[in-house]
Amino acid sequence: MKTTAGLTYKIADEDWIFEAIHRLNYQTFVEEIPQHEYNPLRRLVDKFHHENTYLVCLRGHRLLGMVALRAMRPFSLDHKLADLDSYLPHARSLCELRLLAVAPDARTGVVCYGLMNALRDYCRRQGHDLAVISATVRQLKLYNHLGFHAFGPLVGSDGARFQPMYVTLEAAESRLPRRSQSIGKIIKGESGVSFLPGPVAISDSVRRRFSEPPRSHRCESFVADFKATQQRLCTLVNAKHVEILTGSATLANDAIAAQLALLSAPGLILSNGEFGDRLIDHGRRFHLPFAVHQIEWGEAFRPSDIAATIARDPHASWLWAVHCETSTGMLNDLATLKRVCAAKGLHLAMDCVSSIGAVPVNLEGVFLASAASGKALGAFPGLSLVFHETECVPAPNDLPRSLDLGYYARHDGIPFTLSSNLLDALSAALDRQTNNDFGKIAKLAAWLRAEIKGMGCKIVGDGRSLSPAVTTIALPAAVSSRTLGKQLAAAGYLLSYMSGYLLERNWLQICLMGEILEADLRALVEALRRAIVEPMSHEPSATLQSTWPTSILPAQREAP
Repeated sequence: MKTTAGLTYKIADEDWIFEAIHRLNYQTFVEEIPQHEYNPLRRLVDKFHHENTYLVCLRGHRLLGMVALRAMRPFSLDHKLADLDSYLPHARSLCELRLLAVAPDARTGVVCYGLMNALRDYCRRQGHDLAVISATVRQLKLYNHLGFHAFGPLVGSDGARFQPMYVTLEAAESRLPRRSQSIGKIIKGESGVSFLPGPVAISDSVRRRFSEPPRSHRCESFVADFKATQQRLCTLVNAKHVEILTGSATLANDAIAAQLALLSAPGLILSNGEFGDRLIDHGRRFHLPFAVHQIEWGEAFRPSDIAATIARDPHASWLWAVHCETSTGMLNDLATLKRVCAAKGLHLAMDCVSSIGAVPVNLEGVFLASAASGKALGAFPGLSLVFHETECVPAPNDLPRSLDLGYYARHDGIPFTLSSNLLDALSAALDRQTNNDFGKIAKLAAWLRAEIKGMGCKIVGDGRSLSPAVTTIALPAAVSSRTLGKQLAAAGYLLSYMSGYLLERNWLQICLMGEILEADLRALVEALRRAIVEPMSHEPSATLQSTWPTSILPAQREAP
């Protein structure tokens, strides 16, 4: 039995599960597909029930999906196709798959692919390396994707035609992981695939490094690895120095506010979203003297407006802004901000939390910049990063020790305990960054946004400079972001929707950070289409509900 995110895959072994199987069998093959006669008990016991092994997907005490396996001849297909073995590869251990069915409100793709992965693992353990199935002709594309091969003539009646197909264990081994890595992770007992801005999907190499035995932050090997990681971070963004702190990105921005306070001069904070507003809050909490240039969320800053605001205070010494505004996906123009600050003689501080690792970032000429391990760098959350252009010296008892970048620098970056596991994971994530294909993420984002707009949804900030790593969707009024987010989470897709500013605006976010597979993204888009487009096309005013188009996942049934 393997469980995660509320989904359990197992072999049916309890009376209540078998009763649920009979009822799902009736619901699917009598009420939905008129293959058998109605009966007042609304339950259908399969004729091979006592010979079937059922693999099921459960959420708590509810059956979401099932598939039956038999290895006893004659098969159901033996009765429909003469000389069955003549069509099949020789010297194989054969079984038959039947009764693949998923509850209507769970037909998002995760359950079906999860059952197929569970079947593959079960067949491997039992020594079966070939399976046959009667596949509905409406779903041949799906079965081809799963590695099935058609053979022989069609069977069944005019109203229900089926194509005999087989799949080898080798084909299942090669196709299923590539088609849906996230399902494999669910069956292993891990969480669903993350399209969150954090925590992000973690690669296996990063997980392995994180799981190594912890080391003292004072041992020589740790200090050497720490220095190497600092250097790699600086090289990644063309920075001169970086301090690594234990904490979230909020801590990194507090450390920046603390350094700005040491300048004892007024400044300017820019905001065009939630995280720009948070910089304003950071400034106020540190009692910084500053002006605010605040525009609509998703709008772009105009250099002339920034210059005009700066001109109002000739004593201004610094400017603080967000590079990637995570609340909207807006990518503010770092090069322009550097030019404006250079022309006015200002120190530039940047929140680069959601941009470093997602897009190329050049911090040359940037006074201070924040980042975090658990965002687009693809590591676990827990380490905050502060890049700085000039040497920092310890503050004269004016700052908390945990925020004093000069104190870190004086102690070679390690004044306090630092987790070796988090550092090792970050180092492994930087290996991935060495070969980061920013162009691939940009192409996926472009495809994603075109698909979303094709569903009748608006992309926040569309037509402006957006980060490929953050797509913010303004949902139609008839679709609740909370309801849709919960539905997708139950299906194994973790999206950002629970933040107050997202709920308030009925926005949903898809973030391409960390270990993202194209197959997972495409499956997510299909789930979105089923949830958004089809209910609205049939009942525009109805509440959100799941549908299951015939082009995606079948309810497998027997030919009459």
